[in-house]
Amino acid sequence: MSGPTSRLARLHAALTDPARADRTVLVMLAVYWVVWTAYGTMAKAPQGLHPDMTEIVAWSRDLALGYLKHPPLAAWLAAGWFTIMPMAEWSYYALAMLMPVAALWVAWRIMGDSLDAEKRVAGLALLTLIPFFNFHALKYNVNTVLLPLWAATTLWFLRSVRTRDVLDATFAGAAAALAMYGKYWSVFLIAGLVVAALLDRRRRDYFRSPAPWVTVGVGLLVLSPHLKWLFETNFAPFTYAMTVHGEKSLAIAATSALGYLGGSLGYVALPLIIVAAMARRPALLAEAAWPQDDDRRLVAAAFWAPLLLPVAAALAGKAEITSLWSMSAWTLLPVLLLSPPALPVRPVETRRLLGLAIALPLVMLLASPAIAWFTRDKAQPAEAQGKLLAQEVDRDWRNLTPEPLRFVGGEADLAYAVVTWSADRPRALTDMPAPPAPELSRAGRAIVCFAEDKGCKQNAATLAAATPRSRVVESTIVRGFFRSLGKPQGYTITLIPPGR
Repeated sequence: MSGPTSRLARLHAALTDPARADRTVLVMLAVYWVVWTAYGTMAKAPQGLHPDMTEIVAWSRDLALGYLKHPPLAAWLAAGWFTIMPMAEWSYYALAMLMPVAALWVAWRIMGDSLDAEKRVAGLALLTLIPFFNFHALKYNVNTVLLPLWAATTLWFLRSVRTRDVLDATFAGAAAALAMYGKYWSVFLIAGLVVAALLDRRRRDYFRSPAPWVTVGVGLLVLSPHLKWLFETNFAPFTYAMTVHGEKSLAIAATSALGYLGGSLGYVALPLIIVAAMARRPALLAEAAWPQDDDRRLVAAAFWAPLLLPVAAALAGKAEITSLWSMSAWTLLPVLLLSPPALPVRPVETRRLLGLAIALPLVMLLASPAIAWFTRDKAQPAEAQGKLLAQEVDRDWRNLTPEPLRFVGGEADLAYAVVTWSADRPRALTDMPAPPAPELSRAGRAIVCFAEDKGCKQNAATLAAATPRSRVVESTIVRGFFRSLGKPQGYTITLIPPGR
């Protein structure tokens, strides 16, 4: 053996050696983090930050126990990250990629409880072939934050059922609460794990032990500040969710449920095809889906219930769901697929999987400049031109007043972009709790609108009319990329100066 084949063999030997495996995986995950961060930075360079990402930056400027749309953990993490890291696209993609990297490490620990060394390495490689752990994870939002939290909750839940250890039960409760702080979708994880425990043949011993009640107690304790906030706000995020995704016809709900199932299957198609080719016998896959022994059946129930319960809930509640929301539900997939004792994983197959898992990010990194070029006109103006708009607002504000810009309102995506990139780190007024009127009057504000948005401009004009020295600036912004100019976009910037 020589060249890449020899290096793969040495890597395979390190990953299957108990003395070196964990250290080697940590190094590989660090490289994975760097490579995918570099890919995102280059491939998305002409596109700017997605509005989901700039919205979370806006939330992070107003730290709270909850927000109109979602619970607060994504904003808390962003606030902490940008306290120590610069506000830059590369650092934001680095934060985003920390989520799948952490999830892959937890998945490695889960697989260590259930699979032999050969299958454990193959399982980790299979997970990296699911787009949720790389491409989709680059868009930091409340879904990506769930990746490590669902994995950690599942790890400690499975251990607590098997051993009824109080420490594992404590960690399971804390992780489940943090998952709820990430997104309310995590209720399906919690409900699914309850179903898994009830289906387990050891349920009587489990529920008679302190473990489940420690999990529940710790979870409620950790979640209690947010529960208090929900009561005080009349469950505002639930109202928002039902307004946007609920109150649909049964036909629409059923169509979305089918799309959820089909799309989710599509996202994991490559690992499924690879394992099917390795198994060679359909009966092995059927046995993997619902095994007979207790430990493997517990894993299967913990996998299927959180994945499928949203379908039942969507049909019962006549709500829409999307396959992207299954992002955090796949940690157990390799354990499910590879656990049958009759399914062999030969070293040569593991090495091929490792080669594929290593080649994918490297090939994408090499292709990232071309991807950036061909997608240079795909982003919406608020994404592609957000940083340039923020610079324009900052410049106009400085011409009006020496005071820092503290508040930005107007069209939501534009306001979030300006808040993200403005040098003064202002706060957003859109979809956020309004500051006290005297504070807003003393500070002033900038209001950003698309030039063609008559409603936004009229609202801005009404506010400006009440304040002397207000100014309206009309601006047209064009973003260039490698000597290629994008589509011009007009903006109306209304500046309301600080009051006396």
